[in-house]
Order: sequence, then structure tokens, then C-alpha cells
Amino acid sequence: MSASEQVLVSRRGHVCEVRLNRPEKRNALTAPMYEALIEALTEADGDDEIRVLLLSGEGACFTGGNDLKDFLSAPDVIGSEHFIARFLRASSGFGKILIAAVHGPTVGIGATLLLHCDLVIAAARSTRIVTPFVQLGVVPEAASTLLLPRLIGHQRAAEMFFLGEPLDAQTAKEWGLVNRVVDDEKLMDEARSLADAAARQPPGAVRATKRLMRCAASAEVAAHIQEELREFTTRLRGAEFAAAAQAFFGAHRPKVDPQS
Repeated sequence: MSASEQVLVSRRGHVCEVRLNRPEKRNALTAPMYEALIEALTEADGDDEIRVLLLSGEGACFTGGNDLKDFLSAPDVIGSEHFIARFLRASSGFGKILIAAVHGPTVGIGATLLLHCDLVIAAARSTRIVTPFVQLGVVPEAASTLLLPRLIGHQRAAEMFFLGEPLDAQTAKEWGLVNRVVDDEKLMDEARSLADAAARQPPGAVRATKRLMRCAASAEVAAHIQEELREFTTRLRGAEFAAAAQAFFGAHRPKVDPQS
């Protein structure tokens, strides 16, 4: 399956819908998928007819985060032109309304991406937001070590980062990570209704308001993203990540039938 098939981009009026479509791998992100996401964000931001971008995931979850096997095959130095760095710039700097509709496991960069969304709608029953960076021997990204404590408080952010326990939709709403919680079966209908309502607003006023809301922190966020990625690269070369990766692949090794 090609990246264009794994990241589905469609247009409905003034709304661009971007749907992760790798359900057999929990929508885990590969380098080609990142490139497709960057292209979708960049094109939507530059298209005067697009006012809202809606992100969602096919199958049982929003995204399981990075595809670890694919990630390990990429260069281990996450410089400014690495696909993750470019994706974080594209998402954090997106000038229009960015909405995420999440359900099921929403893991790693799938969770930290929500900090750059303007509106987040979550499925009540299935949503589990997980930030397992420390357990993997690395550090969080997307300026989340700056933005998450500011949003929900230091203690709650510490609990999410240090323990990595799943956060359900209702708790995420109470903490301020999620705007709305809806029935799983109604998620996309409600998300599209929200996107349509946002798209009906005067686009110039929306862009100006978003710029004003974020301009004071934009340079700080950009610098923090780079600082996190530098530390992330250092941790990728360390023993803790090596042990975590070995444990992951050991746990996911195909079982051999002794009778075969």
C-alpha cells in the first residue's frame, strides 16, 4: 500500500479531511506517511478555499505513534530536515483551524500532536491517550514538555509522561486536552459537523485570531521542539532505548507452532 493510500486526503467544501489509513498496523506512522502528512498540511495551508483541516484515523484507533521498525531504519540524527522535524513545523505552524477526531489508542506523537490542534473531539468509550516516551527510553517531542504542563499542570503532565498510563476521553476533557466527548458511533458525524461550523466563520478573522493566540509563544515552541529533538536523538543512541526496542520486538516476534 502506497503512502497516498495510507494517508487519505479528501475535500468537502471548505474542509480538508486527512485520514490515516493503515489500520492493520494501528495507523503507525512511517516516513512516507509523514511526508504525505506534510504535503497535505502545506497544501491546505496555502489553499485559500480550505479553512479547516480535520485529522482522523481508520480502523480501531487514531494512531499507535511511530512505526518502530520503520523509525529505526531512518537516520538516527533528527536534524531540522528530518521528516519528524518538518512534520512538527508543519503542524505547529498550521495557520488555519486544525481539528483532530480521536478514538482508540492515541499514542506517542498521536497524543502530542493534539497540543497543536485547535479543537479535539474524542470517542467516549474507546479513546486512550498514551505518552510512553520515558518507557521507551526517549523523551517527548512536539514541544509537549513545554505545552502539556502549561495546559494541564505540572503534576498531571508528570503523571502522563513518567507513568505513561492511558488517559480516557472524559478525563482528557476534564484536564483540558479535549473539547468534546461523543459516542464512538457518532465520532465522525460530530467531527464533520464541528468542522463545518468552524469553516463557516470569517476566514481572515480566524487566521488573525489564531496568529494572535499563538504568536507570543511561537518562537519558544519552535526552539523547544528543536531542543527536544536533540535530546531525542541522544536517547536513541543510548542503552535504555536499545533495551526497550529489543523488548518490543521480542514481545512482537511471531510465535512458532512447535507441531509444525
